[in-house]
Amino acid sequence: MVPVSPLGDTGIYVPRLGLGCQPLGLPEMHEDDVGRLLDTALDAGVNLLDTAPAYGLSEERLGRHLAGRRGDVILVTKLGYGVPGCPDWTGECIRRGVDLALERLQTDYLDIALLHSCGLETLEQSEVVEALEKARAQGKLRLAGYSGENNALEFAIASGAFQVIETSVNFLDQAGMDGAVKQAGLAGLGVLAKRPLANAVWRHRVTGDEAVEEYRRRYEELRPCFGEPVNWPDTALRFAAFAPNVHCALIGTGNVEHLRSAIAAVAKGPLPYDLAQNLREVWRRNSDGWGGVI
Repeated sequence: MVPVSPLGDTGIYVPRLGLGCQPLGLPEMHEDDVGRLLDTALDAGVNLLDTAPAYGLSEERLGRHLAGRRGDVILVTKLGYGVPGCPDWTGECIRRGVDLALERLQTDYLDIALLHSCGLETLEQSEVVEALEKARAQGKLRLAGYSGENNALEFAIASGAFQVIETSVNFLDQAGMDGAVKQAGLAGLGVLAKRPLANAVWRHRVTGDEAVEEYRRRYEELRPCFGEPVNWPDTALRFAAFAPNVHCALIGTGNVEHLRSAIAAVAKGPLPYDLAQNLREVWRRNSDGWGGVI
């Protein structure tokens, strides 16, 4: 079983490892494989499930496979776009988006609903945030949050409108650990860490994805500084999952064996102090003002 943590001052307890459900939305993933993955996660206490309307069939599949088990899971989804006939990032888009998510997930409430990486200018317009707050007051969601980085994330934390944030935290993306993530912790917000494995850039895959290539560039620059060979899958995940002020690290996988490996890693607990501090010091000495990767 993975250890648990209070989600800031929200009153909710979450596992140190959560399941990013984007792979569950891929049409090539078989329904039986979805069921096996979810059973493996829940059996190990990995009951925080992070999805989004942009993740293909993910919400619908979660709704089907979790029928009768709603009380066993913490459902996190995202809002702000993709509502037919409705402009993105409007109050109406949020209102209708909540109802559509409830329908797809076959539930009458969301545990956490996040504004999905909108820019600062959207957060500064009150209608989107007010629509989210109204949905919470109506009991359609327990906690409201923001997923994003940098200036927009800092604004979201300072606004007092959110109870949870989701942001990139990994050994190649530590900008927020001394900034926004620390401020979120001081404010009692729950913190979900996305990209804890830095997209596994040590595998030397070329993806063409801008975020992945930025992590690859950072990895190649910092690699000589890390010293002896490192078991990166284990080290990276434990670094993020137990980082100060982080409560849950999200890994996106559709592979049961990869999930089991992640569960085993997090079950070990935090990294040895010296190793964690070395990763922090390498970043501080060499990061040269690198910001969070969206």
